[in-house]
Amino acid sequence: MALSDHLRELRARLIRSVLVLTLVFIVSLFFYEQLAEIIRAPYDDAVRQLNGEVETQLVVSEVTGPLLLQLKLCGVFSVIVSSPYWLYQIWAFILPGLHPSEKKWTRIFTAVAGPLFFAGVATAYYVMPKALEVLISFTPADATNLVDFGKFFSFITRMFLVFGIAFEIPLFVVMLNLAGIVSGRQLGKYRPWIVIATFVFAAVATPSTDPFSMLMLAIPMLILFLIAEVIARSVDRARGRGRDSTEQWADDEVSPL
Repeated sequence: MALSDHLRELRARLIRSVLVLTLVFIVSLFFYEQLAEIIRAPYDDAVRQLNGEVETQLVVSEVTGPLLLQLKLCGVFSVIVSSPYWLYQIWAFILPGLHPSEKKWTRIFTAVAGPLFFAGVATAYYVMPKALEVLISFTPADATNLVDFGKFFSFITRMFLVFGIAFEIPLFVVMLNLAGIVSGRQLGKYRPWIVIATFVFAAVATPSTDPFSMLMLAIPMLILFLIAEVIARSVDRARGRGRDSTEQWADDEVSPL
């Protein structure tokens, strides 16, 4: 197609995505109370675990705070719920320009990426009560911890995003192996450094400072990395890289040729 046709197609797909996003946003406004209960559930669990040891309360500050909180919460919810549709629109726009082999691998990527991201979000939601309990427990005995709901929502959203993206990293490793950029043997060679880098990433990336959240992010990532290495080695054996590649000789070793 001509460039103008591509631009018109892009405009049409953007308009469809925005309309669906707006529709879901309007519907989510009617379920704001239920969404707010889901978001504040980790905080309530943390307060129950503290057993009254710390005085804490969830508050909404400023006059415009409640309205902004409702808009942000419903906006994030609408983006997540409508993600299959607008991701499909992006996929449908790019798909005609790919080769058949590229289409095959991108289908695998899109099929696995979504569940992995939601698995990361679910893990973050599971560890959130413990993380909040640890953080709130540092409040002095004679002080009251007032948690602003808007900042709390931003904090929990960052946690979801970090965990979701972190669970995607091993998938990118597998895709790099399928593209011939990284081999399973290289992953095994640098495995100790990968372990160290994973723990450093988990410590820096998590918005909370408690070790529990760091471990709950690092351990699943390491398991996924090991699975990615196994898959990469299997792909290498299937392609014969381990037999035909020059990686079987050291840099200073004379090859049989």
